[in-house]
Amino acid sequence: MTETAIHIEVIRSLSEKLRTYYIFPDVAEKICICLQKHLDDGDYDDIAEEEFFAYALTTHMQEVCHDEHLWVKWHSEPLPDGEEALRLSKEWRAEQQLQAKLDNYGFYKVERLAGNVGYVDIRYFHRPAWGGDIAVAAMNFLANMDAIIIDLRKCLGGYPGMISLISSYLLSEEPVQLGSIYWRDDGATQQYWTLPYVPGQRLDDKSLYILVSKETFSGAEGFAYDMQARKRGMIIGEQTDGGAHPGASYRLNKHFEVFIPIGCLTHPITKQNWEGVGVTPDILASSEQALKIAHKTALGSIIRILGNPLSGPLKVLLAEARVAYEELADK
Repeated sequence: MTETAIHIEVIRSLSEKLRTYYIFPDVAEKICICLQKHLDDGDYDDIAEEEFFAYALTTHMQEVCHDEHLWVKWHSEPLPDGEEALRLSKEWRAEQQLQAKLDNYGFYKVERLAGNVGYVDIRYFHRPAWGGDIAVAAMNFLANMDAIIIDLRKCLGGYPGMISLISSYLLSEEPVQLGSIYWRDDGATQQYWTLPYVPGQRLDDKSLYILVSKETFSGAEGFAYDMQARKRGMIIGEQTDGGAHPGASYRLNKHFEVFIPIGCLTHPITKQNWEGVGVTPDILASSEQALKIAHKTALGSIIRILGNPLSGPLKVLLAEARVAYEELADK
């Protein structure tokens, strides 16, 4: 098959998928018209590398809708189709679960910082059925801390179920709705709520600081967005890009795949979401400085709350917090 024939085939398949599944049909039509015009104008004629063709399609789609969840990817190995896809689905799922396990289900670090400040670095919110035990262990580790820092600076998103589990520790016992997602593919609306019970202690009485950066995306933005809307915690870092539409992958041909947003999320408090606007931190800071600022702010709060304690252990904690605060102030 010639390069031109491949381009025609991929764009035809891509347009069909967009018209069928993209969350906003009117926008999907505009994207399809745009891609067809680029094809008719010969803009793809000189692209011999299929990987570059996928990049060009992604760029042209996002120029229309600015939706960073919408992309095309080229695979060197043939993609399974039909019965073969069903046969390989278990193998693919096993590989994904193994990768998640080797990634410690997104939890890269949990530690006690100076001054009894808890810190957890989350890189991805994996399925709770896979990594729920790790999430529970991480949140229980933080139970005796006086303040908590959740680092999402390198978090690319994940599954609403895991976000619901972690949010349940940070909010009150009474379940609250975190959001609802309308799915175009089946016309259903799915709600996500916090849990009435969590293993261990709730952390709703702890001061909370959430770190974000330009890399923070999708569900990670949603977690920060929700906590900010509820005035539960302080967001520190960089403005995020704004990707709120969940989606699914579809096969275009034996080497091309498209990820299409098929869901639209609505937050119960704001009645909207962060798509295209991102999350604006309460304290704007570079990604490199965000942790230092959060730790120093938490220490200042802890020092004020401790006041002049009579307890020996609390005196030790106060001294530790003061030394750490001074060290951070000097940096």
